Amino acid sequence: MKQTLNILFLCTGNSCRSQMAEGWTHHLKDDVINCRSAGIETHGLNPLAVKAMAEAGVDIAHHTSQLVDEYLDEAWDFVVTVCGHAHETCPMFPGKAQVIHVGFDDPPALARDEATEEGAMAHYRRVRDEIRAFVESLPGSLPDNPKPNGTEP
Repeated sequence: MKQTLNILFLCTGNSCRSQMAEGWTHHLKDDVINCRSAGIETHGLNPLAVKAMAEAGVDIAHHTSQLVDEYLDEAWDFVVTVCGHAHETCPMFPGKAQVIHVGFDDPPALARDEATEEGAMAHYRRVRDEIRAFVESLPGSLPDNPKPNGTEP
């Protein structure tokens, strides 16, 4: 039986980047990674993130914005912060969870000055594709690549 790594993707509001990372991981790596996403706060699911992922064939419309406090007692191998604010304010996790930072640009902030939805979507698509490339590199790109929780070193 293949063991899976447990990864929590953490962002400020769990509305866009962490949701994309969770969606890609379920889509591409469900056989080797168990994942969830959460935020330091909850901002609700970003509709343009949902649209960008749907364009790539990944449905995250059923996701909800979760608070990191809901996951503090779970056995995570890695907590991956995908924005600077989440990395700076990441809570302590019990056990052997390694917190690593893999930052991505913030599509809502980049899209703020765009005059059209299509202009805004260009930012979401670029970040979506960068997150996909990161997820495709998992688990090999993780530091020290520990054994999954519950297995011997």
